[in-house]
Amino acid sequence: MQRDFDPTVYILASHRNGTLYVGVTSNLLQRLYQHRSGLIDGFAKDYGIQRLVWFQSGGSMEEAIRREKQIKKWNRPWKINLIEQANPDWRDLAVDLGFDPLESRRIDGAP
Repeated sequence: MQRDFDPTVYILASHRNGTLYVGVTSNLLQRLYQHRSGLIDGFAKDYGIQRLVWFQSGGSMEEAIRREKQIKKWNRPWKINLIEQANPDWRDLAVDLGFDPLESRRIDGAP
């Protein structure tokens, strides 16, 4: 049986070592589109946080929400460690999911 949703916890970043946003969704592709298109008002939109740097799918929505709340309580170095274990270069994983690369907004030209 095909599922209409896939509970996913995700972390977006403004850039490498930049501002982080932790979220949960039942449809990661749709949520990424919403973030990248500026359709969701709030923290991520206000701070230009659109780069997908980590995500974890599977389980129930209750489990995903529990994991999101857990990660939100972590201190910044723990979140950075989680990202860098799976994505040491802070690549925008949304590109692997079919999204266009984001333009860098950093003044120093760093990715």
